[in-house]
Amino acid sequence: MNIGATTVVYYAIEVYTWLIFIRIILSWVRVNPYQPVVRFIYETTEPVLGFFRRIIPPIGMIDISPIAAFFALKLLGTLIIRLLHSIGIY
Repeated sequence: MNIGATTVVYYAIEVYTWLIFIRIILSWVRVNPYQPVVRFIYETTEPVLGFFRRIIPPIGMIDISPIAAFFALKLLGTLIIRLLHSIGIY
């Protein structure tokens, strides 16, 4: 079985998108922030969400940085996959 670079990029973006989605869900419920899985999710997603939070401040109590991150990740994934296809890497 041959796994191509575009497949790796696609699934990496998908996994990261799901981690952000899980983080959103975790923000709605009370969780132990010291639990290893919760810490992993927060530490993994914070660099991207923090970047967008600095650009787009929360509107009242609503943080829209995850929405911007979703769009940016999809755009980045599409651009990288198209670039890889254009130079002949599948």
